Amino acid sequence: MDILKKIEELGIIPVIRIENPEDATPLARALATGGLPLAEITFRTQAAEESIRRIAKEVPQVLVGAGTVLTVDQVDRALDAGAKFIVSPGINPVIVKHCIAKNAPVFPGIATPSDIEVALGLGITVMKFFPAEALGGIETLKALSGPYGQVRFMPLGGINPDNMNKYLGFSKVAAVGGTWLAKDDVIKAGDFDKITALTAEAVSIMLGFEFAHLGLNAPDAETSLMTTKLFCSMFNFTLKEGNSSNFAGKGIEINKSRGLGEKGHIAISTNSINRAVAWLERTGIEVDHSSAKKDAAGALVAVYLKKEVAGFAIHLLQKK
Repeated sequence: MDILKKIEELGIIPVIRIENPEDATPLARALATGGLPLAEITFRTQAAEESIRRIAKEVPQVLVGAGTVLTVDQVDRALDAGAKFIVSPGINPVIVKHCIAKNAPVFPGIATPSDIEVALGLGITVMKFFPAEALGGIETLKALSGPYGQVRFMPLGGINPDNMNKYLGFSKVAAVGGTWLAKDDVIKAGDFDKITALTAEAVSIMLGFEFAHLGLNAPDAETSLMTTKLFCSMFNFTLKEGNSSNFAGKGIEINKSRGLGEKGHIAISTNSINRAVAWLERTGIEVDHSSAKKDAAGALVAVYLKKEVAGFAIHLLQKK
């Protein structure tokens, strides 16, 4: 398994402090049900090691890692318990070298250019940015990315549903860490349904699915233009002619030939088409990868789903 790729696809790392190992399994299941089969269990309590062990054994679909790792002993205990990655709040060369020797993905914390250079010297290019908001947030992160373009970040600290997309929308951010998904009092109360609801809400905000436009099939270019002009005259929409279709305003597209879908297509835009594709496939919805379109830089910008809905193909688009 490519651990980093999986974390990037999921986008949000639930960072969790567990005091009672009995809570570990239902908590992990709540996260998975909400759409985030991922958990970073912090070594801030004595229950961390056993919690990781239970999640790894009883909820194997959840990618579990260890956070707030401060010693080599904690690294070994976490890995022995089943942790798939290690996160530390700062850059400790001893811990990083030990993880590399163990072939364990490690994401050390950085806060300054000097920290970044230490990490780069150890061969690390993906780093935790902590504490993110206290250090100036996304603007500081963008400034740090200037001289260190090869580095990607996982910000943590002050991230919440209101600001996480500011971070996730930046290409140098691999994922964000979130402590709001499973707070101590909610875990202690055993309110795992609330954790599922908060997780599902976070995933929905992250993906940001929105209706983009309706595409209708026409048999030929002449019919397409005629139909488009009709919509424009009826509703005072602006006509925009294109190579393969015409638009009436921004919401109605008339294809110049029979495209995918019996009747046409419905375009749905998303904040991250890569995360959206991964999420859809995890939920059992097939994506037609042969229909993928990429931009000049090779990034995915559009793709169709395999299943039609009410005679319409579904076209997934990356928001601009």
